[in-house]
Amino acid sequence: MPGIHLEGPYLSAHDGYRGAHDPDVLRDPDIAEFTDWQRAADGLIRIVTLAPERAGAEEFTRYVTRRGVTASIGHSAASAADVESFCRAGGRLSTHLGNGLPATVERHDNVLWPQLAASGLWATFIADGHHLPAPVLTALLRAKGPGRSVLVSDAVTVAGCPPGDYRTAVGGNVTVEDSGRVSLRGTPYLAGSGASLAQCVRWACAGAGLPTADAVAMATRHPADLLGLADRGRLAVGARADLVQFERDGDGRPGAVRTTVAGGVVRYSAA
Repeated sequence: MPGIHLEGPYLSAHDGYRGAHDPDVLRDPDIAEFTDWQRAADGLIRIVTLAPERAGAEEFTRYVTRRGVTASIGHSAASAADVESFCRAGGRLSTHLGNGLPATVERHDNVLWPQLAASGLWATFIADGHHLPAPVLTALLRAKGPGRSVLVSDAVTVAGCPPGDYRTAVGGNVTVEDSGRVSLRGTPYLAGSGASLAQCVRWACAGAGLPTADAVAMATRHPADLLGLADRGRLAVGARADLVQFERDGDGRPGAVRTTVAGGVVRYSAA
């Protein structure tokens, strides 16, 4: 595992912005606490998501950035000025842009536009067919540009489980629907994703019309480049042999996974 993404607890506690995160544990960034966690993780924390409007966020962002950790904005009700301060402090990424927002926001004065406008921010997108409708994903990618975009899965522990009700560590009581959508039980609110990254790549191509080469790059080379992992996410001499072989459908888009290779070892084969 090349690294850990720490999504919280330094997030907005406001409904809508907090998503499925428990407001009772959300709090201001704490450098000492993060340092303890990084020590316990043997330095593997590579991304930390926070809300820049929280007290101490600018100092925290500067601290982690200087130590090679990518600071990312997410689950945030930040103003345009907060986003600008975050970028000045070294923030480089937006977490699942277009999500972690209330159903209704101010049409102009909201946290989305400043992130799209910030040329120094990369962005991750959840392309599972539930978090972002196809036209929204298309518009966001056009605004941010494919070169600064990364596909992520947001898969939770119940991903791949049969439809039904479950109890999870994040979100509590959730429901897996027939479509694979995962929501807080009895509500329309999402509680993570039921799709793997391979499924997200397929939906980005088949559901949103993204070119296969772009979708694959956004799930492989782009995240490696973002994190400075020169030996991952690419087919090159000296790179790790981490490979996924897809079938192709009639239009040449990725279909079912045939083979998975990790570190040069075949871990899965459909044959």
